[in-house]
Amino acid sequence: MRTTIYMAVTAAIGLGIITAMSCSKSKNDDMNMNEKNIDYPAAYVVNGQSSSISVINLTTNTITDSIELMGSGNNMVMWPHHISLHNAGNVLHLALGVPGMDLSKGHSGNMSGMKGKILVLDGIKGIVQKNLEVPVANHNAAFSPDGKEIWTSQMDMDGKVLVYDAATYTLKNTIAVGMEPAEVTFSADGSKAYVANGGDNTVSVINPATKAVIAAIPVGEDPVGAWVGYDGKMYVDNEKGKSISVLDVATNTIVQIIPLGFMPGSTSHNAAAKELWVTDPDNGKVHYWSWDNSVSQWMHGGVFNTAEGAHAVAFTKDGSIAYVTNQLAASVSIIKVSDHSKIRDLVVGQKPNGIVIKQ
Repeated sequence: MRTTIYMAVTAAIGLGIITAMSCSKSKNDDMNMNEKNIDYPAAYVVNGQSSSISVINLTTNTITDSIELMGSGNNMVMWPHHISLHNAGNVLHLALGVPGMDLSKGHSGNMSGMKGKILVLDGIKGIVQKNLEVPVANHNAAFSPDGKEIWTSQMDMDGKVLVYDAATYTLKNTIAVGMEPAEVTFSADGSKAYVANGGDNTVSVINPATKAVIAAIPVGEDPVGAWVGYDGKMYVDNEKGKSISVLDVATNTIVQIIPLGFMPGSTSHNAAAKELWVTDPDNGKVHYWSWDNSVSQWMHGGVFNTAEGAHAVAFTKDGSIAYVTNQLAASVSIIKVSDHSKIRDLVVGQKPNGIVIKQ
């Protein structure tokens, strides 16, 4: 069996979070009545243990709003993980994968009987629009490039990807993939979907239009996600393999393997700076690689500190500023990309993980 995952209820009781977050039943029951007006450039930070979203104003780099997600009864939301965004004109939609368990010690594996959720929010008003239960714990919920579908994996030995209609929330397709799939992602041009299968060390490549699996590509041990590159590549972080597999979108081949020497948290490509960032959660650092035209390879450029449990990275549209979630420090580090210096740390909720930016 792969990395042990602690069940959400056990972790919550052990840390006293249930008491802290259930101060008012009416607040939980009526959380959709607490309407926001997030009409500014913002970063949305998912706090797994706190079951909330911290909203960072990108202009002031301060926390300006908090969206509570816990709920009650059948609508209870525990351990939300990763987040995606789709801008539909007047409405900004957010989709969260809610595995219902703590993934901060490792992204893989499902405990028998665990179900997951997809949570859909209005990102401007901060209102939950749909709380949808899925049969098996999931890792994330990703909007298709056109925003008409929501894709989510089922972290089980019998791996599947479920595709839901984003308007009606009805199940449209079930796609068989590899064992224990984790992150579902799309290429920058939207031509392919990717699912990292941690149980059999492959990445499934899917045609988003036909829902057919095009290829199953061997990668390193225990892949978590094929993260989008804006250079015709996808970057697969292999947790146990302690490596990055560079996948060419056009040819479905691995063109470089980057050895890390540490377990990666996630990988993020900055097209403007021509850098590849990989978080090192065990040491609270971020490593970066620079593209070397002379050898057409990524070469290690350096490393800098963020905080304990460094996990996900989001860059501003121009690539000049980065926001790094630190799961074990309950903070977000704001980094100036040009010299990799830290601007400041912001205190957010407990165990922040996923982050997405709207500008």
